[in-house]
Amino acid sequence: MIYMDNSATTRLCDCAKEKIISALDCYGNPSSRHSLGIEAKKLIGEARDNVAYSLGLKKGYAHKIVFTSCGTEANNLAIFGSVYSKDRKRGNKIITTNSEHPSVENAMQRLQKDGYEVIRLSTVGGKLDIEEFRRHMDKSVILVSVMTVNNETGAVYDIGNIFSEAKKINPDVVTHTDAVQGYLKVKMDIGRLSADLVSISAHKIHGPKGVGALCIAPDIIKTKKIIPHIVGGGQENGLRSGTENLLGMVGFGAAAKAGFETFDSKREKLLELRHICEEQIVLAGAKINTPTGERAPHIISVALPRIKSETMLNFLSGKGICVSAGSACSSHSQHISSSLVGFGLSGEEADSTIRVSLCEYNTENEIKQLGEILGLGIQMLIKFKR
Repeated sequence: MIYMDNSATTRLCDCAKEKIISALDCYGNPSSRHSLGIEAKKLIGEARDNVAYSLGLKKGYAHKIVFTSCGTEANNLAIFGSVYSKDRKRGNKIITTNSEHPSVENAMQRLQKDGYEVIRLSTVGGKLDIEEFRRHMDKSVILVSVMTVNNETGAVYDIGNIFSEAKKINPDVVTHTDAVQGYLKVKMDIGRLSADLVSISAHKIHGPKGVGALCIAPDIIKTKKIIPHIVGGGQENGLRSGTENLLGMVGFGAAAKAGFETFDSKREKLLELRHICEEQIVLAGAKINTPTGERAPHIISVALPRIKSETMLNFLSGKGICVSAGSACSSHSQHISSSLVGFGLSGEEADSTIRVSLCEYNTENEIKQLGEILGLGIQMLIKFKR
């Protein structure tokens, strides 16, 4: 099997696996005051520090790292937690983009039903329209939520510029980025991003499924600009109640630490693999939907010639190759991808696009096999269609 669907999920790295196994015997509840509970709490503290370290935060960091069940929950906590903390301002504006992950877009749709005005910035070619942003940004905007890397096209959005301008116009605005696809793939300096809330996930970086995190800037806690989305026993500093997923957290921490310490070498390898892969894809008879600006090193959006993505996915799967048509969270939806339409593709073109997403475990030989089988599929399926 050749696995190239790493934007959907990744294999568990050895260091995360080893850390999880070593924590299996620590079955105490971290909220308990006996020795097993204290040991569990200590392991979670270590994991939290490792995640903070992976975000470039130094020892004694003032940010809060709140563990969640996944990136989707982190996004929901960021969006609903910040907006509903300002419920007295219902009807005010929120700015996002027209190509967000479903966990953000569907949250925005709910807020619209609740009476908030949601502005979606254009992202044609994978680039934010800064002039459009300036036209809409004013003191009535309570939240700006823009993803770091688009999960379908690999476009890197200029969130630093957007957030900085937002803060100048309205110092009280809350800024959030869904960094799930950008985390440990592109360079992120939390201190310089002007991002109050940063959502990340473990299973995109070779950690376990079932755990994510929201990084919260100190000022957001101090001024109470976020409230919990899940209430109960008050775990995670009162922002995410529920018995902690100890094994998930320690695995996340181990994967985060390893990913941060090998970031440069992995990025270099991914760039090399992407270059080879794109050459093979073009030779096979397909095209690349290339963003106009900065790109993430691991995502390749592939435009097929008059072949539906589902048809090609079935063909490739039958040959032992795993790729996707877009976000795994919306793979069962029959709707055309809003990210691809926002990028500038027609509905027909979006319906004929697949996503290849790489990781450092992929090899040049695997990529060449992908090119050969993709080329065979294009020849056979076009002929069959005729």
